[in-house]
Amino acid sequence: MPRIDTLLSAFPRASLLGQPTPLERLGRLSEELDIDLWIKRDDLTGLSFGGNKTRQLEYYIGAARAAAADTILITGAVQSNFARTAAAAAAKYGMHAVLQREERVAGMDPLYYSSGNIFLSDILGADVMRYPDGEDEVGADAALEACAEDLRAKGRSSYIIPLGLGHPPLGALGYVQGGAELAAQIGGFDAAVVPSGSGATHGGFLTGVRLAGITAPVFGICVRRDAALQKARLEQVADALATLMGIPRPFGCDDIFTWDGALAPGYGRAGPATRTALQRMARTEGILLDPVYSAKTFAGLLGLLKEGAITKGQKILLLHTGGLPALFAYQNDLGFGGAGAL
Repeated sequence: MPRIDTLLSAFPRASLLGQPTPLERLGRLSEELDIDLWIKRDDLTGLSFGGNKTRQLEYYIGAARAAAADTILITGAVQSNFARTAAAAAAKYGMHAVLQREERVAGMDPLYYSSGNIFLSDILGADVMRYPDGEDEVGADAALEACAEDLRAKGRSSYIIPLGLGHPPLGALGYVQGGAELAAQIGGFDAAVVPSGSGATHGGFLTGVRLAGITAPVFGICVRRDAALQKARLEQVADALATLMGIPRPFGCDDIFTWDGALAPGYGRAGPATRTALQRMARTEGILLDPVYSAKTFAGLLGLLKEGAITKGQKILLLHTGGLPALFAYQNDLGFGGAGAL
């Protein structure tokens, strides 16, 4: 098997991530939970408040530049971290950004539609289009295609960052590299806990650590679909990623672990387990998590520990994928008050 850097060198890559992100031991939580807990700080990737999407965008922007595109089109939820970071990456490389906002989360208050990633994307100068269905990946991608065709008719050169499974998972290459980066920092661990949504982060990370020689379980915490549906999605992502890289898939079906115990009440909503996890991390380690991805991931770690899938004394890696601007859009939904009057 070729080295990871050799495999990845076949793909154009834009420089968005200046250096390896920090790996920190969480001392107080390690003591409280009786595990050796480490956190990979991909909330600190830089570029408009950071987050894991920066890694994926290095390869999408690299491909867009290779195609001489002047416009990036992307689809996502109203509070999409991916869309916000894409707008920043486009600005960095002198491109224009068109963000399609899908209605994935019902019943949110007006703040959800004006704060957080919405506010930052407006500052970054992105254009916006809307798509009414949050569960139609094929339709959302088709709407981007129609917009790109219209832009081409006007003399623009567009590059689409797709959502659906029918496209090569180019962004997952960012977490193949990220998994290798982590392996060089940590050497090994007993289990890792990562968010699992589109599958690009989970599938790329699992591929990266396996190629780096780490065989420990990687638990994907479901943020959008139940465990069975998410595992089936990861099978497709993993197969497509191996095909893209021109290698045999470095893990089997039994190596894909998904857990949905913190998913309720659904995508983009924070249930009691998520709220508790977000507050515990903040008030124990001073690290902020977001309600859509990273707080559910930490809630998943706590749930896996309670169920015995993670056991006392183990060295555990938690992947912090960022998304912090969304905290401001969710402040009414989360409902945190002060810690108490003096």
